Amino acid sequence: MKATGITKRWLFNSLGVILFILITLIITLSFVIRGYVYNGIQTALSGRSAELTNVFADYGRKSPREFSTAARNYVENFPSKESMELMVFNSNGKIIITSTGFAPDETQPMPDYSQAKNSDSGYGTWTGKLTSGEKVVAVTRVMRNNDGSLVGGIRYVVSLEEADKQVTLLSGALILAGLLIILFVIVSSYYFMNSIITPIKEIGATAKRIAQGDFKARIEKSNDDEIGQLCDNINDMADELGAAEKMKNDFISSVSHELRTPLTAIKGWAETMQAGGDDKETFDRGMGIIIRESERLSGIVEELLDFSRMQSGRMTLTMDKIDILAELGEAVYMFSERANAEHKFLIYEEPSMLSPVLGDINRLRQVFVNIIDNALKYTDEGGTISVSATELNGYICVVISDNGCGIPAEHLPNVKKKFYKANQTIRGSGIGLALADEIMVLHSGSLDIESHENVGTAVTILIPTLKHLETKQQPSEPVNEERNSENNG
Repeated sequence: MKATGITKRWLFNSLGVILFILITLIITLSFVIRGYVYNGIQTALSGRSAELTNVFADYGRKSPREFSTAARNYVENFPSKESMELMVFNSNGKIIITSTGFAPDETQPMPDYSQAKNSDSGYGTWTGKLTSGEKVVAVTRVMRNNDGSLVGGIRYVVSLEEADKQVTLLSGALILAGLLIILFVIVSSYYFMNSIITPIKEIGATAKRIAQGDFKARIEKSNDDEIGQLCDNINDMADELGAAEKMKNDFISSVSHELRTPLTAIKGWAETMQAGGDDKETFDRGMGIIIRESERLSGIVEELLDFSRMQSGRMTLTMDKIDILAELGEAVYMFSERANAEHKFLIYEEPSMLSPVLGDINRLRQVFVNIIDNALKYTDEGGTISVSATELNGYICVVISDNGCGIPAEHLPNVKKKFYKANQTIRGSGIGLALADEIMVLHSGSLDIESHENVGTAVTILIPTLKHLETKQQPSEPVNEERNSENNG
């Protein structure tokens, strides 16, 4: 497992913390075990020394001579001479007998004897090293007679070599257990890190392919966890990007066709007029087509510019109080001649009066024009397009419906998206509905589409009236202040 990236961070963070905790725990437990063993030995020695108060209770304190005799008998009959060494001191502090039978070494340090001699309890203990380097625990108990004079003392000495071996053995076992734990953590983490790093590498490679334009690249989902959800999200993103790329290409193709058609007509008639000489009829007809196609071309370019402004958030409105009824009527009038020429029925149910609205006159007219134009495009010859307008609950409701081909259910949720075209056979850039929807949002209104395939489509446009907007924006605080001032007056 190469120590880079996530693995490197894990090694330095998680494994480092685990290692620090284990080392601290092993050291602490080693000291606790050693302290426990040392305290156990010292407690045993203290218990042995406490026996002296019973052994020498009757005659041991009468005189130093009697103490020496009794102590000699105690040492000779001591049952644990194999595990500890006993030393007997006389009243002058001189060692007179040892349990080993060898002559005592007077140069050995015996701070426990000094402590016991100077202590009221007559007890002293010491843990340290002899001159030979051997580590021992020593406990001394001194005896006094009834008048308080020192009659002698007995010292118990136990070597700590065996105890240290046991402590070392237990510490080694703890270290081994710690190493096994670290090994287990490393092995388990190896598989765990691989289960994360391998999918991440695959995700990175697939994301790179998607970034390079391969929108068919997919990640195989292996687990239903956070990484699996990430795989699903990237696959969904690839689907969306692929769909967006297709819509973009379709948009470019549609716009190219939309631009090419009027340009071809303009070029063709210009060449015809140039070669036609003084034929006024040909000239007039050609100029009429050139003017109409130029206007159509200008409209396409303006729509693209509006879309660009919408995408960059630079679309601005010139808001003013307008008569929405007049604008709707003018938009319907614009398409009357075209409807007749295409043998379609354009019916306008004009109301008597509608409340004024606050809006951009050109943008609202653009919305009406786009919707009516779409209705005519997707309605067959002999079909009907109906336009009606009503006022309800502070909103102007404009409904433009047709009995054309309708929109399939799978396309209906996407028709207001940019570049989206449900029917590629009909001319258009695919941005008209997206632009109209954005304009209605900027007017605090809405544009809703209801359609059934082979039945027809109805577009509902809601625009708040000027009075409704003023009511919503009117603050209540000044009214309350005025009423308070009147009450105070």
